[in-house]
Amino acid sequence: MFAGLDVGSLVTKAVILGNGDILSYSIEDSRSNPLKSAKRALDKALNSSWIGREALSFIVGTGYGRVALDFVDKTVTELTCHARGAYFLNPNVRTLIDIGGQDSKVIKLDKDGNMSDFAMNDKCAAGTGRFLEVMAHALEIELEKLGEVSLNSSTPCLVNNTCTVFAETEVISLTASGSKKEDISAGLHQAIASRVGNMAKKLGIESEILFVGGVSKNLGMRTALEEFLGIKFTSIEQDPQIVGALGAALIGKDLFEKKEERWIA
Repeated sequence: MFAGLDVGSLVTKAVILGNGDILSYSIEDSRSNPLKSAKRALDKALNSSWIGREALSFIVGTGYGRVALDFVDKTVTELTCHARGAYFLNPNVRTLIDIGGQDSKVIKLDKDGNMSDFAMNDKCAAGTGRFLEVMAHALEIELEKLGEVSLNSSTPCLVNNTCTVFAETEVISLTASGSKKEDISAGLHQAIASRVGNMAKKLGIESEILFVGGVSKNLGMRTALEEFLGIKFTSIEQDPQIVGALGAALIGKDLFEKKEERWIA
């Protein structure tokens, strides 16, 4: 059995893999201690699958906090892990858009599931989950309801800034001027869709296109991106937030089996 851990800036994900299938997974807040969060997520996933840590043959860590994982067998970049996980869930996927807590990524895959190119915004919180978190607070709306609220808009506000600091000031100003919360929320989602969508267009998108990461659960964001890009995202049965952790577990399986082959040879 194999485990993958994706330690993001806001959320940690763990996946347990056995016989080529997902046995269990868990999603935990990362909080201020990536190592503790990873151990907590792993233990929770192990408990769900009724196995102990000693049953794991290989553990791979990825994500923002992977450098803190002193108990894993290997760490791998999240770009590689997301590509591996997405291809496992749908071999027809050729473009992957991932919006996480602190960065956004667009990844292109070849027919064999290898990453052929990528673009990434990791310099600021613009176009990320953190951006939406700050804006939800400014609008006094629960983060989980922000996307739903945006879908009620008939006249989205024009939000000129995607810088978190300036956008928060702009949101406060729009609220003070009497703009509706749903229109401001819709404008915010369109601003992110424009930023991430233009990054995707510059890289070049090919069908099928998968949207993953925590922000992919936001229906308002999904809708805004689909409208901006003129596409429909591919659906998957699994939670889109665990794709990186799944890819890490799959890479762990690959590495272990190659090692086993060397031992046999």
